[in-house]
Amino acid sequence: MIPSEPILREVENIDWEVHLAARTQRMKSSVIRELLKLTMQPDIISFAGGLPAPEVFPVKEFQDACNKVLETSGPMALQYGPTEGFPPLKADICEQMAKYCILVEPENLLVTSGSQQALDLIGKLFVDANRNIICSRPTYLGALQAWNAYEAEYHAVPLDDDGMRVEMLPDVLKKLKKPGLLYVLPNFHNPGGTTLTQDRRDYLVELARKHDLVIIEDDPYGELRYEGEDLTPLFRMAPERTIYLSTFSKTLAPGLRLAWITAPKPLIARFVQAKQGADLHTGTFVQHVAHEVLASGFIKRHVRKLREIYSSRRNAMLDALTEFMPDETYWSKPEGGMFLWVRCNKQIKTGPFLEKATKFKVAYVPGFAFYPNEEGGSSSMRLNFSYSDEDTIVEGIRRLGTAMKEELAGS
Repeated sequence: MIPSEPILREVENIDWEVHLAARTQRMKSSVIRELLKLTMQPDIISFAGGLPAPEVFPVKEFQDACNKVLETSGPMALQYGPTEGFPPLKADICEQMAKYCILVEPENLLVTSGSQQALDLIGKLFVDANRNIICSRPTYLGALQAWNAYEAEYHAVPLDDDGMRVEMLPDVLKKLKKPGLLYVLPNFHNPGGTTLTQDRRDYLVELARKHDLVIIEDDPYGELRYEGEDLTPLFRMAPERTIYLSTFSKTLAPGLRLAWITAPKPLIARFVQAKQGADLHTGTFVQHVAHEVLASGFIKRHVRKLREIYSSRRNAMLDALTEFMPDETYWSKPEGGMFLWVRCNKQIKTGPFLEKATKFKVAYVPGFAFYPNEEGGSSSMRLNFSYSDEDTIVEGIRRLGTAMKEELAGS
Protein backbone atom coordinates (compact mmCIF):
# COMPACT_ATOMS: atom_id res chain seq x y z
CA MET A 1 0.00 0.00 0.00
CA ILE A 2 1.39 3.43 -0.96
CA PRO A 3 1.56 5.86 2.01
CA SER A 4 -0.74 8.86 1.69
CA GLU A 5 1.76 11.20 3.42
CA PRO A 6 5.46 11.70 2.57
CA ILE A 7 7.38 9.35 4.83
CA LEU A 8 10.03 11.91 5.83
CA ARG A 9 7.44 13.98 7.68
CA GLU A 10 7.68 11.40 10.46
CA VAL A 11 11.33 12.29 11.21
CA GLU A 12 11.51 16.03 10.61
CA ASN A 13 11.86 16.71 14.34
CA ILE A 14 15.32 15.07 14.62
CA ASP A 15 18.12 17.51 15.50
CA TRP A 16 20.68 16.52 12.89
CA GLU A 17 23.18 19.16 13.98
CA VAL A 18 24.18 17.19 17.10
CA HIS A 19 25.24 14.29 14.86
CA LEU A 20 27.47 16.29 12.50
CA ALA A 21 31.27 16.52 12.73
CA ALA A 22 32.62 19.59 14.50
CA ARG A 23 34.30 20.82 11.29
CA THR A 24 30.88 21.37 9.68
CA GLN A 25 30.49 24.44 11.89
CA ARG A 26 32.88 26.18 9.50
CA MET A 27 30.92 25.20 6.40
CA LYS A 28 28.77 27.94 4.92
CA SER A 29 26.63 28.20 1.82
CA SER A 30 28.22 30.02 -1.08
CA VAL A 31 27.02 33.61 -1.21
CA ILE A 32 27.11 33.39 -5.00
CA ARG A 33 25.12 30.15 -5.16
CA GLU A 34 22.45 31.69 -2.93
CA LEU A 35 22.42 34.87 -5.01
CA LEU A 36 21.85 32.90 -8.19
CA LYS A 37 18.47 31.79 -6.84
CA LEU A 38 17.45 35.44 -6.64
CA THR A 39 18.96 36.46 -9.94
CA MET A 40 17.18 33.74 -11.88
CA GLN A 41 14.25 36.15 -11.97
CA PRO A 42 13.98 37.17 -15.64
CA ASP A 43 13.67 40.91 -15.00
CA ILE A 44 16.86 41.21 -12.91
CA ILE A 45 20.12 42.08 -14.65
CA SER A 46 22.69 40.03 -12.80
CA PHE A 47 26.40 40.78 -12.60
CA ALA A 48 26.66 38.30 -9.73
CA GLY A 49 27.51 34.92 -11.23
CA GLY A 50 30.87 34.02 -12.72
CA LEU A 51 29.10 32.84 -15.82
CA PRO A 52 30.48 32.48 -19.36
CA ALA A 53 28.26 33.68 -22.19
CA PRO A 54 25.81 30.82 -22.87
CA GLU A 55 25.04 31.91 -26.42
CA VAL A 56 28.60 31.05 -27.49
CA PHE A 57 28.72 27.59 -25.93
CA PRO A 58 29.88 25.23 -28.71
CA VAL A 59 26.70 23.14 -28.76
CA LYS A 60 27.07 21.90 -32.35
CA GLU A 61 30.71 20.91 -31.86
CA PHE A 62 29.84 18.95 -28.74
CA GLN A 63 26.88 17.31 -30.44
CA ASP A 64 29.15 16.13 -33.25
CA ALA A 65 31.83 15.02 -30.79
CA CYS A 66 29.32 13.06 -28.70
CA ASN A 67 28.06 11.24 -31.76
CA LYS A 68 31.58 10.39 -32.92
CA VAL A 69 32.67 9.16 -29.47
CA LEU A 70 29.62 6.92 -29.16
CA GLU A 71 30.10 5.58 -32.69
CA THR A 72 33.82 4.90 -32.44
CA SER A 73 34.52 4.15 -28.76
CA GLY A 74 31.16 4.05 -27.01
CA PRO A 75 31.79 1.07 -24.69
CA MET A 76 35.12 2.50 -23.51
CA ALA A 77 33.72 6.01 -23.06
CA LEU A 78 30.86 4.70 -20.93
CA GLN A 79 33.09 2.50 -18.74
CA TYR A 80 35.02 3.27 -15.56
CA GLY A 81 38.35 4.95 -16.25
CA PRO A 82 41.71 5.61 -14.58
CA THR A 83 41.71 8.07 -11.69
CA GLU A 84 44.53 10.05 -13.30
CA GLY A 85 42.40 10.88 -16.33
CA PHE A 86 41.94 9.88 -19.98
CA PRO A 87 45.50 9.73 -21.42
CA PRO A 88 44.75 11.41 -24.78
CA LEU A 89 43.05 14.31 -22.99
CA LYS A 90 46.02 14.67 -20.65
CA ALA A 91 48.29 14.85 -23.71
CA ASP A 92 46.03 17.59 -25.12
CA ILE A 93 46.35 19.56 -21.88
CA CYS A 94 50.15 19.23 -21.90
CA GLU A 95 50.22 20.62 -25.44
CA GLN A 96 47.95 23.50 -24.44
CA MET A 97 50.06 24.44 -21.41
CA ALA A 98 53.25 24.32 -23.46
CA LYS A 99 52.06 27.49 -25.23
CA TYR A 100 52.63 29.24 -21.89
CA CYS A 101 56.00 27.58 -21.25
CA ILE A 102 54.65 25.01 -18.79
CA LEU A 103 56.50 21.95 -20.08
CA VAL A 104 55.36 18.78 -18.30
CA GLU A 105 54.51 15.17 -19.02
CA PRO A 106 51.02 13.62 -18.72
CA GLU A 107 52.21 11.93 -15.51
CA ASN A 108 52.36 15.40 -13.95
CA LEU A 109 48.60 15.84 -14.45
CA LEU A 110 45.42 14.77 -12.67
CA VAL A 111 42.08 15.50 -14.36
CA THR A 112 39.52 16.69 -11.80
CA SER A 113 35.78 17.30 -11.66
CA GLY A 114 36.14 21.06 -11.99
CA SER A 115 38.62 23.35 -10.29
CA GLN A 116 36.50 23.27 -7.15
CA GLN A 117 37.39 19.61 -6.66
CA ALA A 118 41.05 20.48 -7.18
CA LEU A 119 40.80 23.03 -4.35
CA ASP A 120 39.08 20.48 -2.13
CA LEU A 121 41.78 17.87 -2.83
CA ILE A 122 44.40 20.43 -1.82
CA GLY A 123 42.47 20.87 1.38
CA LYS A 124 42.45 17.13 2.01
CA LEU A 125 46.19 16.80 1.50
CA PHE A 126 47.56 20.01 2.98
CA VAL A 127 45.09 21.70 5.29
CA ASP A 128 44.38 20.81 8.89
CA ALA A 129 43.73 22.76 12.08
CA ASN A 130 45.67 26.03 12.09
CA ARG A 131 47.35 25.36 8.74
CA ASN A 132 48.66 28.67 7.48
CA ILE A 133 47.27 29.83 4.14
CA ILE A 134 48.68 33.08 2.80
CA CYS A 135 46.41 34.78 0.26
CA SER A 136 45.24 38.13 -1.02
CA ARG A 137 42.54 40.25 0.51
CA PRO A 138 40.08 39.85 -1.25
CA THR A 139 40.52 36.34 -2.66
CA TYR A 140 38.52 33.69 -4.48
CA LEU A 141 35.41 32.71 -2.52
CA GLY A 142 35.49 29.09 -3.73
CA ALA A 143 38.93 28.52 -2.21
CA LEU A 144 37.77 29.84 1.15
CA GLN A 145 34.72 27.60 0.99
CA ALA A 146 36.85 24.56 0.14
CA TRP A 147 39.37 25.09 2.95
CA ASN A 148 37.22 26.45 5.77
CA ALA A 149 35.97 22.97 6.58
CA TYR A 150 39.57 21.81 7.08
CA GLU A 151 40.07 24.54 9.72
CA ALA A 152 42.53 26.65 7.77
CA GLU A 153 44.02 29.79 9.26
CA TYR A 154 44.32 32.67 6.80
CA HIS A 155 46.97 35.38 6.63
CA ALA A 156 46.00 37.91 3.99
CA VAL A 157 47.68 40.88 2.31
CA PRO A 158 45.81 43.49 0.25
CA LEU A 159 45.64 43.90 -3.52
CA ASP A 160 46.46 46.99 -5.55
CA ASP A 161 46.37 47.58 -9.30
CA ASP A 162 49.41 45.30 -9.75
CA GLY A 163 48.00 42.34 -7.84
CA MET A 164 48.96 40.96 -4.44
CA ARG A 165 51.18 43.36 -2.50
CA VAL A 166 54.02 40.90 -2.11
CA GLU A 167 56.25 43.45 -0.34
CA MET A 168 54.01 42.95 2.69
CA LEU A 169 54.58 39.18 2.82
CA PRO A 170 57.81 39.23 4.92
CA ASP A 171 55.90 40.72 7.86
CA VAL A 172 53.28 38.00 7.51
CA LEU A 173 55.89 35.25 7.26
CA LYS A 174 57.51 36.34 10.53
CA LYS A 175 54.29 35.36 12.31
CA LEU A 176 54.12 31.81 10.95
CA LYS A 177 55.19 28.99 13.24
CA LYS A 178 55.46 26.48 10.37
CA PRO A 179 55.58 26.64 6.55
CA GLY A 180 52.31 27.32 4.80
CA LEU A 181 50.51 27.49 1.49
CA LEU A 182 50.70 30.59 -0.70
CA TYR A 183 47.50 30.88 -2.73
CA VAL A 184 47.78 33.12 -5.80
CA LEU A 185 45.50 34.04 -8.72
CA PRO A 186 48.14 35.74 -10.88
CA ASN A 187 46.10 36.35 -14.03
CA PHE A 188 42.91 38.45 -13.98
CA HIS A 189 42.26 37.87 -10.31
CA ASN A 190 38.84 36.75 -9.11
CA PRO A 191 37.38 38.99 -7.75
CA GLY A 192 39.93 41.80 -8.10
CA GLY A 193 40.49 41.72 -11.88
CA THR A 194 44.20 42.48 -11.36
CA THR A 195 47.27 40.80 -12.87
CA LEU A 196 50.38 40.11 -10.80
CA THR A 197 53.33 41.94 -12.40
CA GLN A 198 56.48 40.08 -13.43
CA ASP A 199 58.59 41.81 -10.76
CA ARG A 200 56.14 40.70 -8.09
CA ARG A 201 56.14 37.15 -9.46
CA ASP A 202 59.93 37.08 -9.21
CA TYR A 203 59.85 38.31 -5.61
CA LEU A 204 57.05 35.92 -4.64
CA VAL A 205 59.03 32.92 -5.90
CA GLU A 206 62.12 34.16 -4.07
CA LEU A 207 60.15 34.32 -0.81
CA ALA A 208 58.58 30.90 -1.39
CA ARG A 209 61.99 29.28 -1.75
CA LYS A 210 63.44 31.13 1.23
CA HIS A 211 60.54 30.20 3.54
CA ASP A 212 59.71 26.74 2.11
CA LEU A 213 56.22 27.72 0.96
CA VAL A 214 54.03 25.66 -1.35
CA ILE A 215 52.58 27.86 -4.11
CA ILE A 216 49.03 27.22 -5.29
CA GLU A 217 48.75 28.91 -8.70
CA ASP A 218 45.08 29.11 -9.64
CA ASP A 219 44.80 30.09 -13.31
CA PRO A 220 41.28 29.56 -14.71
CA TYR A 221 41.28 32.73 -16.84
CA GLY A 222 44.81 32.75 -18.28
CA GLU A 223 43.71 32.28 -21.89
CA LEU A 224 41.19 35.11 -21.70
CA ARG A 225 43.65 37.96 -22.20
CA TYR A 226 42.38 41.00 -24.13
CA GLU A 227 45.40 43.29 -23.98
CA GLY A 228 49.02 43.23 -22.86
CA GLU A 229 51.53 40.39 -22.97
CA ASP A 230 51.37 36.97 -21.29
CA LEU A 231 53.53 36.81 -18.17
CA THR A 232 55.61 33.89 -16.95
CA PRO A 233 53.57 31.34 -14.96
CA LEU A 234 54.74 30.74 -11.40
CA PHE A 235 54.91 27.03 -12.20
CA ARG A 236 57.49 27.75 -14.88
CA MET A 237 59.54 29.73 -12.37
CA ALA A 238 59.32 27.28 -9.46
CA PRO A 239 58.04 23.90 -10.69
CA GLU A 240 59.47 22.05 -7.68
CA ARG A 241 57.11 23.82 -5.23
CA THR A 242 54.13 24.95 -7.31
CA ILE A 243 50.75 23.29 -7.77
CA TYR A 244 49.11 24.69 -10.90
CA LEU A 245 45.32 24.59 -11.43
CA SER A 246 43.34 25.35 -14.57
CA THR A 247 40.07 24.42 -16.21
CA PHE A 248 37.97 24.11 -19.37
CA SER A 249 35.01 25.81 -17.64
CA LYS A 250 35.87 29.24 -19.05
CA THR A 251 37.01 28.23 -22.54
CA LEU A 252 34.66 25.34 -23.40
CA ALA A 253 31.75 25.02 -20.94
CA PRO A 254 31.39 24.88 -17.13
CA GLY A 255 28.85 22.06 -17.37
CA LEU A 256 31.63 19.67 -18.40
CA ARG A 257 33.19 19.96 -14.92
CA LEU A 258 36.65 19.36 -16.39
CA ALA A 259 39.79 20.83 -14.84
CA TRP A 260 43.25 19.66 -13.91
CA ILE A 261 46.05 19.76 -11.36
CA THR A 262 49.67 20.01 -12.50
CA ALA A 263 52.30 19.10 -9.90
CA PRO A 264 55.48 17.04 -9.32
CA LYS A 265 54.83 13.34 -9.90
CA PRO A 266 55.14 12.20 -6.24
CA LEU A 267 52.51 14.74 -5.29
CA ILE A 268 50.21 13.66 -8.13
CA ALA A 269 50.26 10.17 -6.64
CA ARG A 270 48.94 11.57 -3.37
CA PHE A 271 46.27 13.59 -5.18
CA VAL A 272 45.20 10.38 -6.94
CA GLN A 273 44.72 8.69 -3.57
CA ALA A 274 42.63 11.60 -2.31
CA LYS A 275 40.48 11.65 -5.45
CA GLN A 276 39.82 7.92 -5.34
CA GLY A 277 38.10 8.40 -2.01
CA ALA A 278 35.95 11.18 -3.46
CA ASP A 279 34.66 9.99 -6.85
CA LEU A 280 37.04 7.31 -8.23
CA HIS A 281 37.61 9.33 -11.42
CA THR A 282 36.29 12.24 -13.45
CA GLY A 283 33.54 11.30 -15.90
CA THR A 284 34.97 9.12 -18.67
CA PHE A 285 32.48 10.19 -21.33
CA VAL A 286 33.02 13.94 -20.92
CA GLN A 287 36.79 13.40 -21.09
CA HIS A 288 36.45 11.50 -24.36
CA VAL A 289 34.17 14.20 -25.77
CA ALA A 290 36.49 17.02 -24.70
CA HIS A 291 39.42 15.23 -26.34
CA GLU A 292 37.45 14.91 -29.58
CA VAL A 293 36.64 18.63 -29.55
CA LEU A 294 40.25 19.57 -28.83
CA ALA A 295 41.61 17.20 -31.48
CA SER A 296 39.58 19.04 -34.13
CA GLY A 297 41.52 22.24 -33.46
CA PHE A 298 38.27 24.02 -32.65
CA ILE A 299 39.36 25.49 -29.30
CA LYS A 300 41.90 27.87 -30.87
CA ARG A 301 39.22 29.51 -32.98
CA HIS A 302 36.76 29.45 -30.11
CA VAL A 303 39.12 31.17 -27.65
CA ARG A 304 39.80 33.91 -30.22
CA LYS A 305 36.04 34.43 -30.48
CA LEU A 306 35.65 34.55 -26.69
CA ARG A 307 38.41 37.13 -26.40
CA GLU A 308 36.70 39.36 -28.94
CA ILE A 309 33.27 39.10 -27.30
CA TYR A 310 34.44 39.45 -23.69
CA SER A 311 36.78 42.31 -24.52
CA SER A 312 33.87 44.25 -26.02
CA ARG A 313 31.72 43.54 -22.96
CA ARG A 314 34.50 44.59 -20.59
CA ASN A 315 34.86 47.85 -22.48
CA ALA A 316 31.11 48.44 -22.35
CA MET A 317 31.11 47.98 -18.57
CA LEU A 318 34.12 50.26 -18.05
CA ASP A 319 32.53 53.00 -20.17
CA ALA A 320 29.19 52.63 -18.37
CA LEU A 321 30.85 52.83 -14.96
CA THR A 322 32.51 56.07 -16.02
CA GLU A 323 29.18 57.48 -17.16
CA PHE A 324 26.84 56.35 -14.36
CA MET A 325 28.77 55.80 -11.13
CA PRO A 326 28.64 58.44 -8.38
CA ASP A 327 31.72 60.30 -7.21
CA GLU A 328 34.20 58.48 -4.98
CA THR A 329 33.62 55.19 -6.78
CA TYR A 330 36.67 53.34 -8.11
CA TRP A 331 37.08 50.15 -10.12
CA SER A 332 39.77 47.89 -11.51
CA LYS A 333 40.55 47.83 -15.23
CA PRO A 334 41.26 44.16 -15.98
CA GLU A 335 43.44 43.11 -18.91
CA GLY A 336 41.42 39.90 -19.21
CA GLY A 337 39.22 37.45 -17.37
CA MET A 338 35.57 37.93 -16.44
CA PHE A 339 35.39 40.30 -13.47
CA LEU A 340 36.16 43.74 -12.16
CA TRP A 341 36.16 45.02 -8.59
CA VAL A 342 34.32 48.15 -7.50
CA ARG A 343 35.11 50.18 -4.38
CA CYS A 344 32.16 52.36 -3.46
CA ASN A 345 31.74 55.46 -1.36
CA LYS A 346 32.17 54.27 2.26
CA GLN A 347 28.59 55.28 3.04
CA ILE A 348 27.39 52.41 0.85
CA LYS A 349 27.55 49.03 2.61
CA THR A 350 27.19 46.60 -0.26
CA GLY A 351 25.77 43.77 1.85
CA PRO A 352 22.57 45.48 3.01
CA PHE A 353 22.55 47.69 -0.11
CA LEU A 354 21.98 44.61 -2.28
CA GLU A 355 18.32 44.54 -1.25
CA LYS A 356 17.88 48.04 -2.62
CA ALA A 357 19.80 47.19 -5.79
CA THR A 358 17.49 44.27 -6.51
CA LYS A 359 14.52 46.65 -6.26
CA PHE A 360 16.19 48.48 -9.15
CA LYS A 361 16.41 45.06 -10.84
CA VAL A 362 20.20 44.69 -10.76
CA ALA A 363 22.45 42.39 -8.70
CA TYR A 364 26.13 41.91 -7.81
CA VAL A 365 28.19 40.02 -5.22
CA PRO A 366 28.96 41.99 -2.03
CA GLY A 367 32.66 42.34 -1.35
CA PHE A 368 32.69 40.87 2.16
CA ALA A 369 32.14 37.39 0.68
CA PHE A 370 35.69 37.40 -0.71
CA TYR A 371 37.49 38.30 2.51
CA PRO A 372 39.14 35.64 4.67
CA ASN A 373 37.57 35.63 8.12
CA GLU A 374 34.96 38.05 6.69
CA GLU A 375 37.11 41.01 7.69
CA GLY A 376 36.73 43.74 5.09
CA GLY A 377 35.08 44.51 1.79
CA SER A 378 32.01 46.15 3.33
CA SER A 379 31.92 48.88 0.65
CA SER A 380 33.08 46.78 -2.31
CA MET A 381 31.43 44.57 -4.91
CA ARG A 382 32.36 42.18 -7.72
CA LEU A 383 30.83 42.63 -11.16
CA ASN A 384 30.85 40.03 -13.94
CA PHE A 385 30.99 41.29 -17.54
CA SER A 386 31.15 38.05 -19.54
CA TYR A 387 27.52 36.92 -19.23
CA SER A 388 25.44 39.84 -20.51
CA ASP A 389 25.55 41.61 -23.88
CA GLU A 390 26.69 45.22 -24.17
CA ASP A 391 23.23 46.83 -24.11
CA THR A 392 22.25 44.83 -21.03
CA ILE A 393 25.51 45.76 -19.31
CA VAL A 394 24.96 49.47 -19.93
CA GLU A 395 21.38 49.30 -18.64
CA GLY A 396 22.44 47.29 -15.59
CA ILE A 397 25.19 49.73 -14.66
CA ARG A 398 22.76 52.62 -15.17
CA ARG A 399 20.35 51.00 -12.71
CA LEU A 400 23.14 50.31 -10.24
CA GLY A 401 24.46 53.87 -10.47
CA THR A 402 20.96 55.29 -9.99
CA ALA A 403 20.43 53.15 -6.90
CA MET A 404 23.78 54.18 -5.45
CA LYS A 405 23.15 57.89 -6.04
CA GLU A 406 19.74 57.60 -4.38
CA GLU A 407 21.30 55.81 -1.43
CA LEU A 408 23.95 58.51 -1.02
CA ALA A 409 21.37 61.29 -1.30
CA GLY A 410 19.29 59.64 1.41
CA SER A 411 22.20 59.15 3.76
